[in-house]
Amino acid sequence: MALAILEMKSRFKHPGEIKVGVIGYGGAFNMGRMHLQDMMKAGMTPRAVAEPDAARLAVAAQEFPGIQTYASVTEMLRKSDVNLVVLITPHNTHAPLALQCVKAGRHVVCEKPFAITTQECDAMIAAAKKAGVMVSAFHNRHWDGSILKALEVVRSGAIGDLVRVEGHMGQWGKPGDWWRSSKSISGGVLYDWGVHVLEYTLQLVNSEIEEVAGFARHGYWAPQTKWGRDTVEDEGFAVVRFKNGVWATLCMTNIDANPKRGMVEVTGTKGSFWWDYENHEIIVRDGDRTVVTKGRNPPAQWEKYYANVAAHLVKGVPLVITAEWARRPIHILDLAGRSAKQGKALKARYR
Repeated sequence: MALAILEMKSRFKHPGEIKVGVIGYGGAFNMGRMHLQDMMKAGMTPRAVAEPDAARLAVAAQEFPGIQTYASVTEMLRKSDVNLVVLITPHNTHAPLALQCVKAGRHVVCEKPFAITTQECDAMIAAAKKAGVMVSAFHNRHWDGSILKALEVVRSGAIGDLVRVEGHMGQWGKPGDWWRSSKSISGGVLYDWGVHVLEYTLQLVNSEIEEVAGFARHGYWAPQTKWGRDTVEDEGFAVVRFKNGVWATLCMTNIDANPKRGMVEVTGTKGSFWWDYENHEIIVRDGDRTVVTKGRNPPAQWEKYYANVAAHLVKGVPLVITAEWARRPIHILDLAGRSAKQGKALKARYR
């Protein structure tokens, strides 16, 4: 094993030498297939799938003829020569599985969120540095058309100096029976889509994090759901204060009978920019006039994630989504959860 780890510390000659495996296949949104296909497009070679569900393993073998299939992660790490492992599993398994794979000398990509706590992120980063391998999080939405357009608008000065970023998603409705509705498994109501919105925010706000205040309402839906007291919060809310004076809010809710327009709204001194999945609006004050410009979001460029990973492993190109970058939104979520319990804002350790 020591020899294998040593070999993987050196760079690959070309992307085809990067043999990839996924842990988890099928379940939510056929993500195992998607990841393998996206890595193939970046030139990497699908090699193995680890999945305890025999039916899903059979589908993987059919969709990727010749791929190795394993019923457990331990078996895959022992028998397969995969260099890069992608974790497509529930949130609370990301840190323990990543640590297992890193200690076996494999590079690791975690589906978002990177982990649930700051402490877990720290352990993953330390283990990866010790083993000389890469750890990253699959923040493909770093290249969503909406955020690329928002960055263009903010950097152009069209809405003036940045003042605040507001993220809000949700509706009025009982959480479902799947694992994302379990707080202990998912991390809470803020973790699923909330980590995407926070990552958008961190792209827009070029400043250090000063402190985080969190708020949570729990108990309305819990008696009516499969998970009982372990059900995610009815609503979670976080306020982030940045060193440059900008602030950001994040609201994820299951009790909003009047859902807000759009997913994210960015406010500047001259106007605002908001977007949803498909559309955006730029609202600017021009003297006594309000000028509204509507548009469709440009296409996403998700392929850039694995293209960057391959270029990093082959050519040493800087990694865009580093483990330290992926830790930032988790640190905010972790602080927000602890702040909600303590009833006070908490200072950020990682800026």
